[in-house]
Amino acid sequence: MNTVTLAPHRIAGLLAPAVDRTFRAGMSAGRDGGGAELSQRYGGVAATGFLVDLRTRLAAPGGTVDGPGFAAITRYQDPVTCRRAVDKQVAHGMIYRGPDGALAATERGTAFLTELYQVHAEVTEELWAGQDERVVRLVALLGRLLSYALVLADEEGDRSGSAFAALAPPYEPDGTPPGVLLLNRLGTLRYHRADAHAAAWAAAGHTASSITALPTGPERLAIELETDRRAAGPYAALSAEERLTMLADLAALPG
Repeated sequence: MNTVTLAPHRIAGLLAPAVDRTFRAGMSAGRDGGGAELSQRYGGVAATGFLVDLRTRLAAPGGTVDGPGFAAITRYQDPVTCRRAVDKQVAHGMIYRGPDGALAATERGTAFLTELYQVHAEVTEELWAGQDERVVRLVALLGRLLSYALVLADEEGDRSGSAFAALAPPYEPDGTPPGVLLLNRLGTLRYHRADAHAAAWAAAGHTASSITALPTGPERLAIELETDRRAAGPYAALSAEERLTMLADLAALPG
């Protein structure tokens, strides 16, 4: 593979499915390895659903997700359905919704998230057993990517309505195991690309519903290439060799 294929916009496109696969494997292992049972103890999905999605911000002391950020995170879902789901989680005493629409975890919600982090620690240790070097290397590379992405976001100014800005940087208390760091950093990076994709389809005149229905073809390909271009910025923080290493390490992880 030559250096042209490792340019930031090319690696952004190549890494996207690898990031998705690895993240989904970790989250699936979490559900099957105790997450679903944990959720039931706190009232089921109706009580815990959005806490899982927003965990990297709401687990942090004082962490909140504002209204525009929540709308960006749930941009492909029906707003009325999302509001009703939040209503239920508020009623279960898991989420607090402020007068301005900002969401925060209650004491009970925080207890759930603390246990969820523990579940993710156990399942990722098992899922990626024997892959310690790869996991640590990926954690370091992702840390640099996310840090640079935040710098770029600050330089661009208004971060309102950004799913990435709503959840980055991920909450990483002292002693967080490498597997949890990897899982949550991958999840946060996915939101950076999600914002890039939304900007690309909006620039092409689409809405969340119309882009979902758009079939495979030249128009979708053009939007995906524009997504790669918009998502490329953080990868300038890595050398061409590091970009290839990241791709190879993700491809090698089980899941």
